[in-house]
Amino acid sequence: MTDHPASERYAVIGNPIGHSKSPLIHTAFAQATGQDIVYTAIEAPLDGFKATVQAFIAAGGRGMNVTLPFKLQAFEIATDPMESARLAGAVNALKFEGDRIVAQNFDGLGLVNDIQHNLGVSLAGKRVLICGAGGATRGAILPIAAQQPALLAVANRSADKAHGLQRDFAAHAVLQTGGYAELAGESFDVVLNATSTGLSQAELPLPAGVFAPGALAYELVYGKGLTPFLKQAQAAGVTHIADGVGMLVEQAAEAFAWWRGMRPDTKPVIARFTVPLE
Repeated sequence: MTDHPASERYAVIGNPIGHSKSPLIHTAFAQATGQDIVYTAIEAPLDGFKATVQAFIAAGGRGMNVTLPFKLQAFEIATDPMESARLAGAVNALKFEGDRIVAQNFDGLGLVNDIQHNLGVSLAGKRVLICGAGGATRGAILPIAAQQPALLAVANRSADKAHGLQRDFAAHAVLQTGGYAELAGESFDVVLNATSTGLSQAELPLPAGVFAPGALAYELVYGKGLTPFLKQAQAAGVTHIADGVGMLVEQAAEAFAWWRGMRPDTKPVIARFTVPLE
């Protein structure tokens, strides 16, 4: 049995939230590890995030996952942001301890765990490209850099925004940054799409040859089938493609372990939610 009181409360908060798989994922984790928790989805008003979190805490809530559009607001209300959250400027997991709101960002760690443990691609010594310079990229930089790739590049439609990441992370990671046109003549072993094009159905202006032979093309969104980015990769001869379902489950496992002190097996849950890329 667990040392925790029965049915401690956790939730995912976002707007909209009806699509979230987090309750199913965490319930599966709890069943597999013998943890007696209740995990629900909460749709907060766009102007009522803080009040909704405070009400959840008052009702005995122990922790929350945070999804769009509240990851920045979660950082603002945190009393104890961890380094992962501070450098990303965004939060995807909260833990409530008395008057403290401890904050983490497990998105990047979930991404790295999925690439290395589930997809079998070591990032050490590899040339890695992240497309996009938003919050997802900010969360991914440190965990990827920790694996000691040969090169970590960030490309964005606005080169200035990419260069801003180079300045922000200068003390923690060496980044090559710029616009997509500047990638001409370069190739990468791992190419990650952290832009919103997977949702908008727009293509990225990637130069020919950006995918090295045997490259992995990874789309951070999940459940959308063959996105324009993955189709671009296939057209370039890439056979190793993946979407972000494994990242989703792996970041959830990190939060679960942080809250409950035990890490669940992710493979059965990933298999449950994987949609064929076709």
